[in-house]
Amino acid sequence: MSEAMYVAASGSLVHQIRMEILANNLSNVNTVGFKEDRTVFGAYLPSASDPVEGDTQEDLSAGGAAIFPQPLPSNFHLAFEGTKTNFSGGQLKFTGNPLDLGLEGDGFFCIKTPEGTQYTRKGNFTLDNDGLLVTQEGQPVLGLGGEIKITGKDVLVDAKGNIAVDGKQVGTIKLVAFPQSNVLKKVGNTLFASVDQQVTENAAEEIKVNQGSIELSNVDGLRVMTEMIQVLRAYESYKKVIQSVDSATAKAINDVGAVK
Repeated sequence: MSEAMYVAASGSLVHQIRMEILANNLSNVNTVGFKEDRTVFGAYLPSASDPVEGDTQEDLSAGGAAIFPQPLPSNFHLAFEGTKTNFSGGQLKFTGNPLDLGLEGDGFFCIKTPEGTQYTRKGNFTLDNDGLLVTQEGQPVLGLGGEIKITGKDVLVDAKGNIAVDGKQVGTIKLVAFPQSNVLKKVGNTLFASVDQQVTENAAEEIKVNQGSIELSNVDGLRVMTEMIQVLRAYESYKKVIQSVDSATAKAINDVGAVK
């Protein structure tokens, strides 16, 4: 197979993966607390296992025109390196529900799960049959003293996460932050888990709890749809290259040794 075919094939595969990630982001544009994923790729020479010298791996969803520094050799290949999560805050939407809590600033709620403590920005909480503050999936929300039980009617939550029920404080929501966002990985249902057990969570200091509001997804639907159109066009271009190379190869094979 010609080198041009490999180059075109790697490019088409890159855009296929990117389209899948964009489609998943778009499908979660209305998911409370969802954080979008961005694709990361590297440029490689066919005989090298390391990225091209001078190459900086950039995500293709960042909106920049240049993916890699120029000039690059004409026979470089693109390879999928993974995804990274965009942890920027989403817009807050007022709901008036006293158990809806929207975060403003860097930090996460702590959720008790069978796999241990996990983290989320999804704050549309509710109460279970025992009066425990839980997620929509029924997982307990953790306070500084453990699970939070609410028995009463008038629930007030201040900006620091202190909870008062009928005028009596019953607990404080545990809010944590991490020194680097890349220590967290998605585990489903807008939950995150630490990828390194050696990394310790810190108390979130620059964060505000907004009672009666929820944080919306940080996906910009219009931008994502525009990128999907760009990706589709790029994919079609690579497809045409593959078809052209294949046609030229077939013609060369058929013409070699032909009697004239």
